[in-house]
Amino acid sequence: MTLFDYPIQSYVGRIVPKTKIYAHAEVSARLKNLFVQQVDQIIWKYKLAPETINIPAVKIVPEIQIFAVSLRTGEIHSDVLRSIDKAIPFPIVYEISYDGRIKVMACYKCQSELDFKKWGAGGYWGTDWMLDNSSRRALPVKLDLAALYGELLGALIPYPSREGESLQQRIERVEAISHWQRELVKVEAALEKEIQFNRKVEINAKARTIKQQIDTLKA
Repeated sequence: MTLFDYPIQSYVGRIVPKTKIYAHAEVSARLKNLFVQQVDQIIWKYKLAPETINIPAVKIVPEIQIFAVSLRTGEIHSDVLRSIDKAIPFPIVYEISYDGRIKVMACYKCQSELDFKKWGAGGYWGTDWMLDNSSRRALPVKLDLAALYGELLGALIPYPSREGESLQQRIERVEAISHWQRELVKVEAALEKEIQFNRKVEINAKARTIKQQIDTLKA
């Protein structure tokens, strides 16, 4: 279960105007069109911070925001979420809703080691759609907000963590899997087009090597 029951004292319930996102994220005309077509409303739902949930902050995770995004259609482009993440300088977990269903999405968002005013964001992970009245589990008790953030993200990241593996190591491994899966698609496409036998053997061997690499990373 990846839906959490956030403490009432952390509730904000404030609408985030799309114009604020446009202003702070330098949104292009294409992105504005995506916002108009896909997003109905953005609500800053909860703020997880020392003063709201009594868990200490750390430099890399001073707060965690929970945003509720209601959709006009059943789709949301990752660029829409990325523009929100660019505009809001804190880690965000999104609860996306449409037509009586809900799913959770987030990316690993961290501050730059050179400039703590800048935040970097990776790829997005998410759950499948669930009924919006699905049961929620209590927010886990953690020593600090970084550990809590790891728990919230860990529920979304594919492939279980290895023993002793840190959140950063797990993310790097999952991103490596995605990279090699994309490479495998390219190689298999080249194999289908190739007509020379010798080249087919070479490409097939490359595909086997990539599959072995993926299996090793998944293990």
